[in-house]
Amino acid sequence: MDKSVVELETWTPAENNKRVIGEKLVEAFADQRQILEIGSGTGQHAVWFGRQMPHLIWQTSDRAENLDFIRRRLAVEGCENIRQPLGLDVSDEHWPGSKYDGVFAANCIHIMGWELVVRMFAGIGRKLEKGGRVVLYGPFKYQGEFTTPSNERFDEWLKSQDKRSGIRDFEAVDELARDIGLKLIVDHSMPANNQLIVWG
Repeated sequence: MDKSVVELETWTPAENNKRVIGEKLVEAFADQRQILEIGSGTGQHAVWFGRQMPHLIWQTSDRAENLDFIRRRLAVEGCENIRQPLGLDVSDEHWPGSKYDGVFAANCIHIMGWELVVRMFAGIGRKLEKGGRVVLYGPFKYQGEFTTPSNERFDEWLKSQDKRSGIRDFEAVDELARDIGLKLIVDHSMPANNQLIVWG
């Protein structure tokens, strides 16, 4: 893949937020060693985080139709601690790969139907080692309220694209985390009206 292809297929929000997310992940995953990234997308986050946290093995994953671009990006920009992507559909009962002591997903759960969010947490529960951590990045509601008018507009847009999608209530997601034995560690307010939430 030449430089022009990377530029054309770079997702601007991921490029803009990778640094601030990375700063929090360095803290959250300081004691972790094997991380599963759900929904690696363009692979931009994986490349950046892998370089910032060389003590980690960073396992990329996504749906099968999205894997080729991740492979091509890693061929050009990857490093030794970033693994080739696994084909992962969160609705599947059996996820590929080994167990992990950390899971990360950015901007995923608001584009899934709620039933897939539930299945995702069930899958995480099967794959996460005891004492592991789960980190989600993206917009949330609290007690049914949007944090900003722009997030409310974003939620309306999401539902116009797919009525099953939408910004999730923190309390409902936290309950899914508690159901698999996790407790809230920290909820960081992030730029662009997003949160970075850590459970462990």
